[in-house]
Amino acid sequence: MNHDWQNFLTTQGAHLQDGVIQHFGDASAELIATRDGTVLCDLSQFGVLKVSGDDAQHFLHNLFSSDVNALTPLLAQYSSLNTAKGRALATFLIWRDGSDFLLLLPLGLIAAIQKKLSMYVLRAKVKIENASDSMVCLGLSGSNAATLLQQHFPALPQNPLAVAQHGDFQIIRLDANRFQINTSVQQASALWPKLSATAKPVGSPSWDWLNIRAGIAVILPQTQEAFVPQMANLDVIGAVNFKKGCYPGQEIVARMQYLGKTKRRMYLAHVEVDAAPQAGDELFNAAAEGNVCGLVANAQAAPGGGFDLLTVIQIASHDTPVHFGSLTGAPLQFQALPYTLP
Repeated sequence: MNHDWQNFLTTQGAHLQDGVIQHFGDASAELIATRDGTVLCDLSQFGVLKVSGDDAQHFLHNLFSSDVNALTPLLAQYSSLNTAKGRALATFLIWRDGSDFLLLLPLGLIAAIQKKLSMYVLRAKVKIENASDSMVCLGLSGSNAATLLQQHFPALPQNPLAVAQHGDFQIIRLDANRFQINTSVQQASALWPKLSATAKPVGSPSWDWLNIRAGIAVILPQTQEAFVPQMANLDVIGAVNFKKGCYPGQEIVARMQYLGKTKRRMYLAHVEVDAAPQAGDELFNAAAEGNVCGLVANAQAAPGGGFDLLTVIQIASHDTPVHFGSLTGAPLQFQALPYTLP
């Protein structure tokens, strides 16, 4: 995190750990506010890679699962980088700033993905930079989020993943009630007090919980190469284009799509346990071979207690008891995703 931005957030009451805001004094109350009100969050649990150069678009289109050629300055996408075996190394939001391409992905993956992408550059006119310290990304969520932003910006993007540019600010509408605001440290420091006068500041776990409830999988170091894109519902949220040309893992991903061999899917669930579930934790079902039927993709404390999870499990296990940690572990309570699975 940028040193000046970190100092500013500290004056606003932020409690940080390893450069990421954990809370503003009361994590439980912040989760309740995230569920019921309008909240403001610094997104420094994520980092930003900037890809620039004359060949940047062609370079990324040949590597990512989405149709990068369809990106414009007015449109963002979800996408993924996969291995040759079709396993996701990273999932991310990608958008344009002029001719540059920006990728938002977990801070813990920034260095590894920057190195991985650099391996493909060869003679291409492409530059890959870690822009995490030069850009601030803010999240604003809640039923009044749009109304609040309209007090400070003349026009907002109207559709999911649409982008609006206002001087040094980019606003990405993630869904009906969530926005991502990208800007400089100086501009963010001026905007934060204006937004926080109405929206409650919250720590990164609150935003991560919103991603879980939205059914947006975030690949973490523990789950790299664990899932083919369809297993994490990336095809459902537009992160996979089945009409584009080759990219790493494309043959595997296409075969799974057209031969109907997707045997695992991601589901939203709640579990009541004492210790926080972690990405990569195993899930169990009595009918599964070896009894392990899937893994936790993402997990966060839920408002009011317990934990909400994104779980990638065998489709056949969804309608039968699934347990956390062991066959005798706490049962999962499956809940409806905000989108329909194929």
